[in-house]
Amino acid sequence: MRLFGKYILIMFKSQMQYLTSFWLLSLGQFFVPFSVFAGLYFMFERFGQIEGWDFQEVALCFSIIHMSYAISECFARGFDSFSTLVVNGDFDRLLVRPRSTVLQVLGSKFEFSRVGRLLQSAIILTWALSELTVEWTLLKTMTLVFMIVSGVFVFSGIFILAATMCFWTVQGLEIANIFTDGGREMAQYPLNIYKKWVTRFFTFIIPFGFVNYLPLLYLLDRTSGNDLLYMISPIAGILFILPCLLVWNIGVRHYRSTGS
Repeated sequence: MRLFGKYILIMFKSQMQYLTSFWLLSLGQFFVPFSVFAGLYFMFERFGQIEGWDFQEVALCFSIIHMSYAISECFARGFDSFSTLVVNGDFDRLLVRPRSTVLQVLGSKFEFSRVGRLLQSAIILTWALSELTVEWTLLKTMTLVFMIVSGVFVFSGIFILAATMCFWTVQGLEIANIFTDGGREMAQYPLNIYKKWVTRFFTFIIPFGFVNYLPLLYLLDRTSGNDLLYMISPIAGILFILPCLLVWNIGVRHYRSTGS
């Protein structure tokens, strides 16, 4: 973790050398999801509810998933741009260093300008919490935090899986965006508004349902069974990182240098 902290500090100092660029990128990252949220507002202004969900409830779901995505995109960006390391043959240098390849790829790139998206999500989260008539307890507060952490692990796991494909395809595949950008857009709504097969896929294969939908039911007192199961469901999202790392290690063992 000390080495990871040094990676963060070095990248932060380098990006602060271009302050104007940093703040403009951060401003852009603030307004891009804001336009999506504006679309969400106008939709509820027209229809009132979606499958029994109010605007404030969906806003809570929206803010959690976008906050998770912003944090993951900031700290796991190295995997999202991993194909350049493979194409240029730079991954060979990582293999001869006495440190984990996961740590080195993770520390190869950070996008601190994602603070704009994170700030926007935090504002929406604060507003949604103030508007909801929910009795907040310590357990519910802890569940909310675990939802955000779980989302970070799920998005990071998807970035790792997409990067692993580069060991065979060399170039990154745009199909991965179905599960990153597409997953983000889908998970910003409660999953029960979709078809059952979509809900099941994004619960038991890509565990977004364990990130925001099931614990969201607990937060809003909509559970129909054991509250404990809904409360601890974000753990499944955190555990999602384990098979992703296993697949990554398989990919590393099958890596063939570009020879450059």
